[in-house]
Amino acid sequence: MIEISTLQNLWKIFAFQYFPSTFGKYKSINIFQLKDKIVEVALEQFLKHGIRSMTIKKLIEPMGISTKTVYKYFESKEDLLAGCLNVLYNGYYTEFKAILSKGYGPVNTLLSVYRGALIKDFGVNHQFFHDLNHYYPELQDAAIEQSRKNYGSMFMQLMQEGINDGYFHDFIIPEIALKGTSNLYTSITRSEEHKQFKGGPDKLFKNLVEVYIRGMCTEKGLKEIENNPHHNN
Repeated sequence: MIEISTLQNLWKIFAFQYFPSTFGKYKSINIFQLKDKIVEVALEQFLKHGIRSMTIKKLIEPMGISTKTVYKYFESKEDLLAGCLNVLYNGYYTEFKAILSKGYGPVNTLLSVYRGALIKDFGVNHQFFHDLNHYYPELQDAAIEQSRKNYGSMFMQLMQEGINDGYFHDFIIPEIALKGTSNLYTSITRSEEHKQFKGGPDKLFKNLVEVYIRGMCTEKGLKEIENNPHHNN
């Protein structure tokens, strides 16, 4: 059996011959790390410049490697974007767990998650999310569906806890309520209709998503919203 160190040395010889530019800034990266690094750098470029305007060459320009290197791992820009989205939405899962750990309670946790998502969609990385929502919705849906396997059950548990503790009405069916919230969110981010309204993501959130979530709340749940010190921020 060939040892890992031997394989790595063989890779260095091969890469130096066929991908010499790899041995600049990223000369210490081996074959097992290079694909992940390409995704990391490409995601940074996508978030900074959007998707439509970027080519494979532009995406990996900071790395100083050839496009041939990229095509060893990814068939197209869309294939690379799919890899980037998996990393991005896995990051959102980590954020969601962090929000849960703060103990906001079911109502305010749900509000925080969707408010944070809207700020991302319409905030600093607006061009990226605009391109993603309007031109690559299938890739986005696939990434969301994949990440939902991680946090879907956590959302369900959050909703059920809210019902059990009297924050949400007991007639609420978590699966239907969450699907409705998701559909509402999608209609906001993938439609041009809401661009005419001034005020940014906060106004869209308060007038659409928050109204929907308030409709699920009992008096106890509504008090949680009003008593949240960040509610009017």
